[in-house]
Parts: sequence; C-alpha cells; structure tokens
Amino acid sequence: MEIQDGAELCFPELLNSSCRKPTPHRFEVVLLDIVLSFISVLTVVLNLLVIISVSHFRQLHTPTNILLLSLAVSDFLVGFVSLPGQIYRRAQCWFLGDLLCSLYYYVSYLVFNMVLISIDRYVAICDPLHYPTRVTVTKAKLCVFLCWLCSVFYSSVILHDDPRHPDEHNSCYGECVLVVSYLAGVADLLFTFIVPISVIVVLYLRVFVVAVSQARARRSHVTAVTLQLSVTLTTKKSELKAARTLGVLIVVFLMCFCPYYSVSLAADESLSSSLASFAVYLFYFNSCLNPVIYALFYPWFRRAVKLIVTLQILQPGIIMRDTTGLQQKTDITMNVH
Repeated sequence: MEIQDGAELCFPELLNSSCRKPTPHRFEVVLLDIVLSFISVLTVVLNLLVIISVSHFRQLHTPTNILLLSLAVSDFLVGFVSLPGQIYRRAQCWFLGDLLCSLYYYVSYLVFNMVLISIDRYVAICDPLHYPTRVTVTKAKLCVFLCWLCSVFYSSVILHDDPRHPDEHNSCYGECVLVVSYLAGVADLLFTFIVPISVIVVLYLRVFVVAVSQARARRSHVTAVTLQLSVTLTTKKSELKAARTLGVLIVVFLMCFCPYYSVSLAADESLSSSLASFAVYLFYFNSCLNPVIYALFYPWFRRAVKLIVTLQILQPGIIMRDTTGLQQKTDITMNVH
C-alpha cells in the first residue's frame, strides 16, 4: 500500500495499514444520516412498546405473542445497535474495536424468529385440535431461548475470523467490515438464507391452502351434522386472522431480507455502492415496520399502547381479567387476537 499523509489516516502511526479518514460530508450524506437516525429512534421506541405490552400484561402471554416478543427484542437491538453502528461507520473511522464490530453484525440475525412464527402458525392452522397441547407458553419460551442460544453460537463461529488482519484480507485498520472464509460464507448462505427461507415459504404455502379450503367450507351449504363436526375440526376464525396478520409480517420481512442477502452474495464490482447501501437500509427498516403491522392488525397492541402512553399502566387497579373487551375502570381486558 502506498504511503500516505498521516493527517488523512485513521491511525497515523500505522501508515501503510491504516484506512483513510472519511471525506467531509455532503448535503445528501448528512440528510441520509438524519433519516437513518430518525428510523433508529422510531425503531427503538415502537419495539419498546411491544416489549412492554407483552411483558407487562399477563393476558398477552400466549405462545404466538412470546414469539413476537422475541422478534421485538431483535428489532429493538437493530434500532439500538445496528442502525447507530451503520451511521457511525459511515461518518468516521471505526475506533470501537473488533468486538463491537462483530456485535454490530450479529444482532442482524432475525430470520430464526420468523421460522418459529411460521411453525407456530402452521400447527395452529393445520392441526388446531392439538395446538393447545403441542404449543404452550413454556414450550414457546424454551424455543425462543434455544433460538437465541443457537444464534449466539452460530454468529460466534461465523464471525470468529472477523478480527481484522489487513495483510491477509487486503484491507485496513479503521473500518468495520465483515470478512469470512469461503466455507463460512457457504454455511451462512445455507443456514441463514436457503434453509430458513425455504421452511418459511413451504409452511406458509401450506397454511394458505388450508385457510382457503376452510374459508370455502364455511361458505358452502352443509348439513347440520357436518356443520357440527366442522365446528370441532375447523380452525378458529381468530387463528386464521392471526395467520393472515403474521403472513403479512413474513411477506414484508422477505421483501426486505431477500434484496439484502442478494446484494451480500453478489460481487462488489457488479453492484453500485448506492444499490448495496439501499438493500442494507431496507433490511434495517423492516425492524421499524413490524410494530406498525401490529398496530394495523392487532387491536390488543393499540389498546396496550394507549395504556402505556397515557401512563394508565402505572395505576395499581389496572389489571386484565379476560379476553372479551377493554374496560378502563378497575379491570382491563384485551382481545389477544
């Protein structure tokens, strides 16, 4: 590497192995940083509302909501760590060390939560009679714990070689860039993209087919005996509504996730930096969209947010009793679906 002026380097004492300092910001760059900062704050606030809602109100402690709580924690970390890290990385040299650089990449693993949500909806729609016994709150918490444990272990293995060696990777000190071996890249492609996305698509296609067939069965004219049997065998309408809502959640996730991974797999020289940056920002923006989807489709979330924002949640007399409605006297009731 050519010897450069020390004043232009992130680490002047390293000379030939230091990165250059970022150039002064143009108006477009400053504007983008402001937008990203706003999205970061909004992501943190909205997902914090989800976390407080599900954690505080025991009536919302259902298996599905436990999975949504785990997803909200992941989204919260994206807004609290990944997006600020992206802004910091764009603005100046990376002086936060290899550990925080690895953490900055690690918290972006959200796909495993989506797989759990797909499995939950598959069992609820395709095997409704056994859903209450097969999918419990305790089992959901255990699955979430194992999901996070596996994510930490997997990320630790994948990012093991990330602490940088400029001579080896033809890079420099003062930047935060994920560098993995070829085998690690293939494993990452398999376990964080091909397998989970395939599972999600297959399960939700099955859910869609069953939901459509049940909707047609409800509209058809059947005998009283058949109708009585269908009440027992057919999935609850609330479960179908929840499946539709979570289906929207997953479709939005795939729309944000697939471009990000496609750009990550493509060669650097084949794509413009603007396109690559857009794919990354779109992926992060998904973490801000999830709570908006909850607000649009889940009445319980809107009610919980109202209680939190108006500080009624702090009143000792505000408790939940059943799932029939919402009262604001001594008891608070919420419709979970």
